[in-house]
Amino acid sequence: MSFNVDLFWSFRSPYSYLAIGRLVALRRDYDVEITFRPVYPIAVRIDGFFQNASPLWVPYLLRDCAREAEMMGVPFRWPRPDPVVQDRVTREVAEHQPYIHRLTRLGQLAQEIGDGLAFADAVSGLLWGGIAGWDEGEHLAKAVATAGFDLAAMDAAIEADPEKYDAGIKANEAAHEKAGHWGVPTMAFEGEPFFGQDRIDTLIWRLKEKGLQRRSA
Repeated sequence: MSFNVDLFWSFRSPYSYLAIGRLVALRRDYDVEITFRPVYPIAVRIDGFFQNASPLWVPYLLRDCAREAEMMGVPFRWPRPDPVVQDRVTREVAEHQPYIHRLTRLGQLAQEIGDGLAFADAVSGLLWGGIAGWDEGEHLAKAVATAGFDLAAMDAAIEADPEKYDAGIKANEAAHEKAGHWGVPTMAFEGEPFFGQDRIDTLIWRLKEKGLQRRSA
């Protein structure tokens, strides 16, 4: 019996990055499919979010993510450039967002035409793995090629009909809210949300409770 999990995920979320490798392993090892459903980060979805957040929130986030990455043995450095154009002092988010719009649309297209989870794994490794200028040269094209995608063809498809992919992202965001959470990563299984990279073990426990089995060799 195969199970399906919806994954609500953001390219700007460090916790999404920290979760992706374990979710790839979960799909590889167990009889479960993961539907990749990219959403825009909270900085873009909720106007003024950072201005209203505690001043302790961002420093703790950075410390915690670096600590988690160290414990997991994975590289971690905040992407350069940041996928969200935002003033570091005022925390104001710019109206024009070329990076996160492109990445999220690409993720939506990847899910529609192939393997969105593999795409997210490849791109997040590039973003958070320490390479400066991930948007320059062939970095992004080479990363998505490892997941079986042609970046030029994907960009052309999105340019031809961006509204199609925006509609898919909006549908993801509506489903995310309906699943019962607003943060990423959120995994949803049979209407039950599991929020955060630290809830993957809880998700696996629930799946096994329902009969999840390892894939045959």
